[in-house]
Amino acid sequence: MANRHLLRSIAMQSLYEWDFKGKKKDAVDEIIARNVQEFGPGAEDVSFVHYLVNGVLKNQGKIDKLIEKCAPEWPLDQVTVVDRNVLRLGIFELVFGNYEEVPPKVAINEAIELAKTYGGESSGRFVNGVLGTIYREMGEPMKEDKDEKENKSENNEEKE
Repeated sequence: MANRHLLRSIAMQSLYEWDFKGKKKDAVDEIIARNVQEFGPGAEDVSFVHYLVNGVLKNQGKIDKLIEKCAPEWPLDQVTVVDRNVLRLGIFELVFGNYEEVPPKVAINEAIELAKTYGGESSGRFVNGVLGTIYREMGEPMKEDKDEKENKSENNEEKE
């Protein structure tokens, strides 16, 4: 498992535990430390886990509103704990993340993989639908860059 993927898994498991055990913000560092020790022994730099978990918690109100808006038929308390926290993590990276480090499509794909690994049978589709809706509503960031590069490449090939 790639290092960043493993760290995302640990972040998701930590958010799951935090959510499941009553959402006590003062327990977050202890939860992260325990999960890093259990699921990522030997991981050298776990700052990415802290960045993800603390970023989700800092922006939880905004993130949860996006989930409710993009999945109106699923009240947040009826979304499974796994799916809810995979979505929180994916939305944090998609909306608040650094696109130079994690492009939007990578954030979406990583969240889908987490949902498939830890969620139920339809979790991957559900996460894909919600994150895809948010991505489109954001105006598909970084898509223009890719389209421009492809157009430039095609124009250069035509000139040769």
